[in-house]
Amino acid sequence: MINDGPLIQSFYARPALEVARDLLGRHLVHLHDDERLVGRIVETEAYGGTEDSASHAARGLTPRNAPMFGPPGHAYVYLIYGIHDMFNLVTESSGHPGAVLVRALVPVTGEASMLARRSGKNGHNLANGPGKLTQAMGITLAEFNRHDVCQGKRLWLEPGIPVEDRDVIAGPRIGIPYADPKDREAPWRLRYQPSSRK
Repeated sequence: MINDGPLIQSFYARPALEVARDLLGRHLVHLHDDERLVGRIVETEAYGGTEDSASHAARGLTPRNAPMFGPPGHAYVYLIYGIHDMFNLVTESSGHPGAVLVRALVPVTGEASMLARRSGKNGHNLANGPGKLTQAMGITLAEFNRHDVCQGKRLWLEPGIPVEDRDVIAGPRIGIPYADPKDREAPWRLRYQPSSRK
């Protein structure tokens, strides 16, 4: 299941938590200046609709979160602290907001270019956070907010190598102190951690 073309819209047109799980192991591809930058997704966070107090959608429709209310299979990119671009994938269906934050990846191809963008920060620190991975992959709000990732142009996702359930660790989401306790504690952050079992 490697390089079989972009994931189609129906992949994203599901509950955010389901998509977050199935994104683990998929390949995020950015075609930049004829170079393919590819990273394998190893950590995600799901965000639900207006009922999820941790989600941007809980505030209702705003100019910032409008992509979440649009069609699935589009990018929702926003800026935090005026510095870091956060890359999300819109899920659910038009009018029913949901999104998955891509939190971490490991390089597959184009690692030298990623290293250059990250000023030589390699190994674990290359793309082990949402701001780090957008910097490494060259993903910005200005260029990719609302981008249709199902078209296979400039930025898209490919099947990659999906991971087994035994290699997935679920835990609470990070950096949401404003959320209700039940939403803060919900195990909606998913990480790929290879099992030692055969």
